Amino acid sequence: MERVVVVTGANSGVGLALCERLLAEDAGLRLCLACRNVQRAEAARLALLTSHRHAQVDLLRLDVGSVRSVLTAAREVKARYAKIDYLYLNAGIMPNPQVDTKAFFKGLFSRNLINMFATGQGLLTQQDNLNSDGLQEVFATNLFGHFLLIQELEPLLCQAGRTSSVVWTSSSNAQRSAFSVDDIQHLHGTEPYSSSKYASDLLSLALNTHRNRQGLFSSVICPGLVMTKLTYGILPSFFWTLIMPIMWFLRIFTHTFTLTPYNGAGALHWLFLQRPESLDPKAKYQSLTSGLGTNYTKPRQMDIDSETSEILYVKLLDLEKEVRRKMSEEKADMDTVA
Repeated sequence: MERVVVVTGANSGVGLALCERLLAEDAGLRLCLACRNVQRAEAARLALLTSHRHAQVDLLRLDVGSVRSVLTAAREVKARYAKIDYLYLNAGIMPNPQVDTKAFFKGLFSRNLINMFATGQGLLTQQDNLNSDGLQEVFATNLFGHFLLIQELEPLLCQAGRTSSVVWTSSSNAQRSAFSVDDIQHLHGTEPYSSSKYASDLLSLALNTHRNRQGLFSSVICPGLVMTKLTYGILPSFFWTLIMPIMWFLRIFTHTFTLTPYNGAGALHWLFLQRPESLDPKAKYQSLTSGLGTNYTKPRQMDIDSETSEILYVKLLDLEKEVRRKMSEEKADMDTVA
């Protein structure tokens, strides 16, 4: 029976590289590119079909930052497929990234150089905004929209006698120091990206706690430092060009500089080959690339705990109820006007 794989944020970068690797591994799978921009998704689909002429590649319009888009897309998925074997939650945003220039140059000439590039800790801030649903944009896109998608697709993910995998693309920038259970949307901070990625680590653990008995298993990966549109948005492209030789050199000492989307997708692909029930729920599976260019995956323990994970899970369930209630009220108001 063919395997069904859904990938959010699949039209470029690590998401597209993952799709290429999956089709090279199993040309008979059913692949769904779930993307916000349909034109870019169609371009990605055509590129994949150029390499894999007989592949089954579907498109799905999905903006995980919009509750309505998630609900509409989920209905379409349930109408198309009888099950989902792998749900890769790869879509994410880092809006208006700002670099602390003083901290950057201080780190550039210190022993903290490698860690600074690998994690961006203490270096990157972002300016977040409210979206049309009244949620913080980064939180909604990187975490809540994906959570809601899992909730909606539960009938396809949790089926008797079979297992399914949910895989989160997290980050080395996922830092406990940026996250607070009292402010899960990160209203009062300047590191919403770091907060949302740490929250995805916590949520993955909670999903395993609550859904493993139903056959759903959740895992987390880190793609390493990859040169994608998101990365190029942090600093001007000419600057990356200037320091690229340094980064290639540093890869001799740290294998977290995967640099290419293909290498960054290594851990995502590796998880496709594993038995989900055999994986460590508290491990983040890291894409790594040696100085000689060898791509491999290695687990690293996440800085998470079950208590915080459970608190976040309950808060997300409460927020889901609130969002659904507001949508029902808005629909009732529209029906009354009509």
